[in-house]
Amino acid sequence: MSRICSSILQLVGTQLRAEERNLVVPFDAWLYQDFEEARSALMTVIAKAIYEAAPESLQEKAASFYRRVNKLKVLGMAADVGALLAGVPTLGMFTRAAGSAEEIWDGTADEEDVDAVRGAATEAGKRASGLLKPKEKRNAPEEIIAFRKEFSDLLGKMERRLVVFVDNLDRCLPENAIATLEAMRLFLFMPNTVFVVAADEDMIRLSVEKHFKDPGSQHITDYLDKLIQIPLRVPKLGLQEVRAYLFMLAAARSDVAADKVEALRTFLIGKLRKSWSDDPPFDVDQAATRLGVATGHELRATLETMDRLAGLLAHSKQVNGNPRIVKRLLNVVRMRGLVARRRGMALDESTIAKLALFERCTDEGAIRALNALISAAPGGKAPLFLELEALGDVVAPDKLPKEWQKYPDFVSDWLKLHPPLGGTDLRPAVYLSKETMPVKMSAQRISAKTLKAIEVILKTPTLSSLASKTAIREIDAAEVGDAMDEIIATMKRNPDWSKGRDDFRGAALLAKSDEIAHEKLVAFVAGLPSRPRWMKSLMKDDTTTPPGSAA
Repeated sequence: MSRICSSILQLVGTQLRAEERNLVVPFDAWLYQDFEEARSALMTVIAKAIYEAAPESLQEKAASFYRRVNKLKVLGMAADVGALLAGVPTLGMFTRAAGSAEEIWDGTADEEDVDAVRGAATEAGKRASGLLKPKEKRNAPEEIIAFRKEFSDLLGKMERRLVVFVDNLDRCLPENAIATLEAMRLFLFMPNTVFVVAADEDMIRLSVEKHFKDPGSQHITDYLDKLIQIPLRVPKLGLQEVRAYLFMLAAARSDVAADKVEALRTFLIGKLRKSWSDDPPFDVDQAATRLGVATGHELRATLETMDRLAGLLAHSKQVNGNPRIVKRLLNVVRMRGLVARRRGMALDESTIAKLALFERCTDEGAIRALNALISAAPGGKAPLFLELEALGDVVAPDKLPKEWQKYPDFVSDWLKLHPPLGGTDLRPAVYLSKETMPVKMSAQRISAKTLKAIEVILKTPTLSSLASKTAIREIDAAEVGDAMDEIIATMKRNPDWSKGRDDFRGAALLAKSDEIAHEKLVAFVAGLPSRPRWMKSLMKDDTTTPPGSAA
């Protein structure tokens, strides 16, 4: 199996499909989360793809294999496959099927047998002691051997090579990620079969750590090494790659003819292939020429903005050349630009992009300081920008607001980025940023006292926490609803609900104190895909009854 980023995965899949021998099967692990058990979902997607690709002469054999997978799902055996391969004895689930006919496992039974199996399950439970005795019944290892043999024979007769692309594994909850990895083990070391996994290694290592209850770093590495035989780590984008990516994003969303966009793509690929040599880098003029746009054209101005952004996006630690982050940032810029034009705001895309970049590369405290600086300035024109921009290349940290001093290099580079902000009314930019900041904490909307209280509430260790209860009493009644909004926004950034969380305990305490906060938390919980037992218990005790109502 190989590890490749999702974008490259799609390109590789396109090339592999050009060769008739390859049967490429995409599997989005995140798509099936919460809808179907991860192991059975993977088995079903593979079986269905094989069935649809089988020639007429092998349709019956392919249908037999498909039925086998369906029966494993119906009987609950799929969940035991991964556990058995991991070395865990699993007789309970498999023996539920022992009362069914041998034809089910030979692949000769049809769907009508499912009802018979279900009906036999109750009776089989009464005869549990006898289910393991008949020698003619296959045990769990034999069923896996039969499954693998039928799978291998079918692929061999089809003369196809199965390539399964497993994508978005790093977006799954830990238990789903591990379940999918374990399901792959059923197909490993089979002829003509390969799995290609696109995932963030750090996220998968975190899933392994949570699943196996804090194993050592070496144990995590050993586990992944047994699954990932050929790791391919995609390097981060350099300056030229980021510039090319930005140019193509701008060109692709413009109204320029498709053949000219393709001409730019071909040119950029050629330049990137020679980036190791002394070949000079490409520039805006070369890109604009191939797109056929002249000076003054809107696309030309956009390319110039992208060119100026490229350096900071490539070198910033918060972006680190990640194309997904780059695209997300540009989506924010584009959305804000559309809103600004609709509302007649005097903001160009370059100014919007510059401020959005500041939000991405700093923290909440720095962003609040920026917004406060603009809001307090007459006409939204902060004199500090004129002073800092006049200092030239390097700005000493002590010249910066306290909240910016931890980012001296970034702020120095950011201030030099066109356009200059001195003398510009930036109040519309603050307005636009309200709904797209990482956490919607605005100094204008929430007092410093409430913000401080929220920080305490998010770290509530127990429901009897005196510090949290005191912090809740410090919140002005008019700001309780906004405070709950901020807490919910913070909780949304961490989708792991597998165990009790300090932030949710704090939210439950706040909900208990105020009816509006209670309604907001209940609505948030109702929107979650699932609620673990600890959350249900907490909701029952603290938030299902609105404040002031009889328990």
